[in-house]
Amino acid sequence: MLVIGLTGGIGSGKTMATDHFSRLGITIVDADLASRIIVEPGKPALQEIVSHFGKDVLQADGSLNRARLREIVFADPAARKALERITHPRIGEEIARQLAASTSPYTILVSPLLFESSQHRFARRTVLIDVPEALQRTRAASRDGVSTEQIDAIMAVQMSREKRRELADDVIVNDGQPEHLYAAIEALHAQYLEMAREQA
Repeated sequence: MLVIGLTGGIGSGKTMATDHFSRLGITIVDADLASRIIVEPGKPALQEIVSHFGKDVLQADGSLNRARLREIVFADPAARKALERITHPRIGEEIARQLAASTSPYTILVSPLLFESSQHRFARRTVLIDVPEALQRTRAASRDGVSTEQIDAIMAVQMSREKRRELADDVIVNDGQPEHLYAAIEALHAQYLEMAREQA
């Protein structure tokens, strides 16, 4: 199975990009979704998180209070490392399970921390959805209603734009109209289909 890793900073347009790959018939495996699945009530990861961080990180219904946990881990690098130790191996297992179930010619693995985590090891090739930082901030604030402080905290743990551009095999600059993004994706789609045929 040919796996293409897709990444980009907050507000870069990763969802818009993966939605278009999906319309082209490509299976999308989302690392963020995998990270939600592994902390569902009753799952071992959630029990470990509660043991480590306390019941304060639970909602009244027993599900994870993601906003509260985010506050804790963005304020304390040691807490973030502890959370990663609990979740990263399980996220990796869930991603592997979903990749194995894919039946499209190639599969997109989308992850905001593709290069920062070991998830890039799943991918034979990587594509970056790239935008200038000022535009990232504007989009993230208008889309999620996230505070400037939170956007800064998220951007601080994500790799720099320069470093991502250096590591990615393919780069799409998404600072214009959606049509420009879609055209760039369709060109890459043709290339990835050819790679998948060669691999098969």
